Amino acid sequence: MGEGWNRLLTEISRFAAVGGIATFAAFLVFNFLVHGLYLTSDPWLNGRPVTAFVLANFVGMVISYRLSRYWTFKHRPPQHADGGRTAYFVINTVTMVIPMACLWFSRNGLGLDDPLADNLSGVVIGQLLGQAARFYLFREYVFPAPAEMQLTDFMHWTEEQTTDSSTGARARQPGHGAAAD
Repeated sequence: MGEGWNRLLTEISRFAAVGGIATFAAFLVFNFLVHGLYLTSDPWLNGRPVTAFVLANFVGMVISYRLSRYWTFKHRPPQHADGGRTAYFVINTVTMVIPMACLWFSRNGLGLDDPLADNLSGVVIGQLLGQAARFYLFREYVFPAPAEMQLTDFMHWTEEQTTDSSTGARARQPGHGAAAD
């Protein structure tokens, strides 16, 4: 397998690990807010699972950015003045619709409101679909691979223009030397 494939597989595995950590954090926050997580019998957002889902995923988003920037994509230098934070949060916000739609469908379309259904629809199915979309979008827009540049990309002339092919000596550049004075 080539180096490109190895790098891609490394990024995918690190991205999955980061996603797992962020999802676990969001899972804990969501279940505390909606179901009490065995810590309270009066959860703060019991009747508002989508609001709780947004708040929980914001916590996961912050964790995910830090780990993605400094571990998953550490070999890709920032391309944006803000290190890609704005694009990262915009992409996360837009793709958050995917798990929210799964959770909404489970609650309103199927009438399921127990913790297992909430977690399967929003945290498992929705997050997996969202992770796939985010991985692609982050690699393309937030942490793009640096463009490979050749030294000749920065030259105003090419080697053919600087060498006299008959003598092998350096030729004068237009506008340089005694003739330009």
